[in-house]
Amino acid sequence: QVQLVESGGGWVQAGGSLRLSCAASGRTFSSYFMGWFRQAPGKEREFVAAIDRIVTYYADSVKGRFTIFRDNAKNTVYLQMNSLKPEDTAVYYCAADSPPVLSGSLRYNDPLKFDSWGQGTQVTVSS
Repeated sequence: QVQLVESGGGWVQAGGSLRLSCAASGRTFSSYFMGWFRQAPGKEREFVAAIDRIVTYYADSVKGRFTIFRDNAKNTVYLQMNSLKPEDTAVYYCAADSPPVLSGSLRYNDPLKFDSWGQGTQVTVSS
């Protein structure tokens, strides 16, 4: 398990942008499969985006608006959120599937794939 520290959440009007950051511990960050999930009150965690070394994955609800990318030199993964909508309001969690990898058979959008989670950061989008 690795430590994940998130930042960048906040309040924004609809149509605005935010960039979330997730700084990870570990000496093999480049090998981590990283993801972002979100959870609104009373709902289950929802997949948002994920990235392996180069390939990205997105939920249909955020395609074209959100971008996940990583800077391995900084041990950081980012979620750039543009054209935000009120329905994007949620607590956003960074997650990592870190070595030893025991979840290779799980899908990229399955929260059970990830063994480390950040504390969450609140994103509120007003209408």
